Amino acid sequence: MTTLLLARHGLTPLTGPVLAGWTPDVHLSEAGQAQAEALAVRLASLELDAIVSSPLERCQETAQAIAGGRATEVLTDERFGECHYGDWTGRPIAELAKDPLWPVVQAHPSAVTFPGGESLSAVQHRAVAAVREWNERLGPKAVYLVCSHGDVIKAIVADAMGLHLDQFQRITADPASLTAIRYTPLRPFVLRLNDLGGDVAALRPAEGSEHDDGGENLTGSDAAVGGGSGTT
Repeated sequence: MTTLLLARHGLTPLTGPVLAGWTPDVHLSEAGQAQAEALAVRLASLELDAIVSSPLERCQETAQAIAGGRATEVLTDERFGECHYGDWTGRPIAELAKDPLWPVVQAHPSAVTFPGGESLSAVQHRAVAAVREWNERLGPKAVYLVCSHGDVIKAIVADAMGLHLDQFQRITADPASLTAIRYTPLRPFVLRLNDLGGDVAALRPAEGSEHDDGGENLTGSDAAVGGGSGTT
């Protein structure tokens, strides 16, 4: 079982009012730096086998905060970079909401290619391919973190949940939130979604757990019987 932690970068001066995309030199705001540091504190007790980041500054800064005090260096993978929004890059959201393409982005994102930019389907394809490659590279017992962007995280989660890309707008990834996905030989499990607080120790499976052999228990399934995970 490989456990992927997806962290969205902290707040920037453009987060919310402007579609930053690949705009250069967009750094964490003071609030975003505080968010990144708080996330780093939450994760401090959790051993990470790798920390991977989008190349954009806001993700690199968030990932570096998490890496602080660890022996693990931040690795960069462009496939976790933000969607290339093309002509939409740097424009106010209020202005873009009046564009005829906006309702399509909301209701039918799989059909969208941003003018002069990238399709959302391509974003999902590259990000999911990257996840699968890192899972294979790090191995079935790894717990690793990827710092990325809202739409990229939502696309990865949609794939893990078996949702069509047209449903990915139902998923939320707030700044500095944590999402956890565990990949087994049979299927992925979304353990946490848009998590903004709480203990993370249980995100690393205990040695000798029933799934420690690679994901299947004696029933041939990797799912909890009855859909729960309690002691009663």
